[in-house]
Amino acid sequence: MQNTINIRNKKARFQYEILDKYTAGIVLTGTEIKSIRSSKASIAESFCEFNEKGELFVINMTIEEYLYGTYYNHKPKASRKLLLNKRELKKLLKEVQNSGLTIIPLRLFINDKGYAKLVIALARGKKLFDKRETIKDRDNKVRLDRIKKSF
Repeated sequence: MQNTINIRNKKARFQYEILDKYTAGIVLTGTEIKSIRSSKASIAESFCEFNEKGELFVINMTIEEYLYGTYYNHKPKASRKLLLNKRELKKLLKEVQNSGLTIIPLRLFINDKGYAKLVIALARGKKLFDKRETIKDRDNKVRLDRIKKSF
């Protein structure tokens, strides 16, 4: 099976400082996997949140309705449960509650077995001056590459 599905959250690295990464499975229903396989998903504005039972859910992830689905079609913006080990869930819950960090999705892909996986990250929001510094570094790198190319 080809692994060409690679949906990324491009704004995440600019808006957040990434501290730790995890790979989580997603509980999908109905025609959601077919839409993901046709790259009809977006994780740009999504985030992860714990419910009262200590389960982790991804909120605001958009999976478009399947084109050939009938009444079995899914809701595009439904919250979907993420699958992690108990130890990882406890660690994430402790970090989020104690230090005020957030959990954001970075990448949605399909593994070799055909399962949809979500790479999530424990992150801290960047301040405005940190974002400006990131922009300066990026611009300096582009200028340096242009100078190197001309020689």
